[in-house]
Amino acid sequence: MNRKIPNVMGTQHPDNANVPFFKHHDNPFVSAFREIDEAYQNYSVLDADEYMWDWEGKHADASVVNRLYSKHYDYFTKHSLGKDKYLTFRLPNIWEEKGYSLMQAMTTMMLAEDFADDLNFDNRPLFEAILPMTRNADQLIAMEDKFAALAKFKNEEFKNVHPNSDTLQMIPLFESFESQFNAPKILKKFVDMYQDHFGRPIEYLRVFLAGSDSALSNGFLNSIIGNKLALSKLGEFSKETGLPVYPIAGTGSTIFRGGLSPRLVDRYLEEFPGLKTATIQSAFRYDFPLDEVKPAIEKLRTGLQKSEFNIINDEDQAILLEIAEKTAKEYHVTLDPLIDDLQAVFDAFPKRRDRHQHVGIIGYSRDVDGYKMPRAITFTGSLYSVGIPPELIGSGRVLKKLSSKEFEVLEKYYPNIRNDFAHVMKYFSPEALEVLKQHNSAWKGVEEDIQAMDELFGIKAGPVTKEQVKHAQLATDLVSIKDIQIRTLLIEKMSKLRQFLG
Repeated sequence: MNRKIPNVMGTQHPDNANVPFFKHHDNPFVSAFREIDEAYQNYSVLDADEYMWDWEGKHADASVVNRLYSKHYDYFTKHSLGKDKYLTFRLPNIWEEKGYSLMQAMTTMMLAEDFADDLNFDNRPLFEAILPMTRNADQLIAMEDKFAALAKFKNEEFKNVHPNSDTLQMIPLFESFESQFNAPKILKKFVDMYQDHFGRPIEYLRVFLAGSDSALSNGFLNSIIGNKLALSKLGEFSKETGLPVYPIAGTGSTIFRGGLSPRLVDRYLEEFPGLKTATIQSAFRYDFPLDEVKPAIEKLRTGLQKSEFNIINDEDQAILLEIAEKTAKEYHVTLDPLIDDLQAVFDAFPKRRDRHQHVGIIGYSRDVDGYKMPRAITFTGSLYSVGIPPELIGSGRVLKKLSSKEFEVLEKYYPNIRNDFAHVMKYFSPEALEVLKQHNSAWKGVEEDIQAMDELFGIKAGPVTKEQVKHAQLATDLVSIKDIQIRTLLIEKMSKLRQFLG
């Protein structure tokens, strides 16, 4: 294999509290038009290896490569797109949503190759694409077939332009706990089908593991256990087949969504062994000083290059699976009666990007257990903004009930468990919880989770620093008022205090 595997991938996930460093006014919103500038800044200022260009559920600028090359020609003569820096499309999944933009995305990839050829660049700029919500191997084969058919049509009908490559290397994105755990079965079938169908072998696999939607759907502990089991399974698959596997993890700054911020790089590398690519989302890049962000990126890159799979033995896998099942059940039982209370907060949540209707493992209706649900970033930020970190929901009572053997295994593979909960519990607001309980007694379940954490780990929940004290006070204000505009302002203020929106 003669390509560099990118270690650091910038994404468009809208979880930033503050204004991006490349903007010259005080509006943190990034329009679809400005996202091209953002991609360039991620390459040139932050030295990110890769940038994800998202066609799933959002507005995407089809002129991205043309504008990058035209505006920053000198930069890309020195940092070749497709060799030194990478732009990777996340395509719409036509089995899950209307595929209006799929042909446009694929055509964009071909036209980018034409433009690069016209400029005498040696490398094809776009050659990989992410398929969200991957369910089976047939979908991956079908996507490359569609690309090949479109390339053939273009080459035959538009003969006066550069003949396009007809291959597209697919990166499956596995989002749910089940799909991540069963990823090797899908990959094995894909590798076999690929050889039979295209008559050539696969040299390597990049595999994307989601973190946010799985946490939203089944809770924090279920999600982090799922990621760890998936990485172990991918390590087993790579060892058995001899095929190099390079996992990507989609993680945000807050612990609930993976816990990758400039100040948590060591923790992140320890918790997710075997990863080769990490996503630095908007909060990572924009909610900390640049002189902190840039060395953190270099440290992350170096750590990922050295990272090795940690294979979990069968007995421990079975125990972790059982714990994951228990935590998901407790999360649902605790959350379900609280969702209606949160709708007004979800509605007041500030926007950061141009978006279509969301689709994901929670489906078109955005529901969990039949309840209307927002995106993971909105959900996470809303819970923090009412003084209840979502990591706590259902967690304490399950951990307290684990046998000594179960707890020992969990700590073995989740070494930062106490530190993580100590970190998030500083954003708990006792006063806000009292207000919430007055309206709905079901919030007592969260109180029991917090008490259990104290008993287990000796963690006193509540703010410590002056910023955290202010955050707790604002959370109490938020749950005590009904004005949607004031709620939005309070959410904005709190997000800056904790250095992430959601």
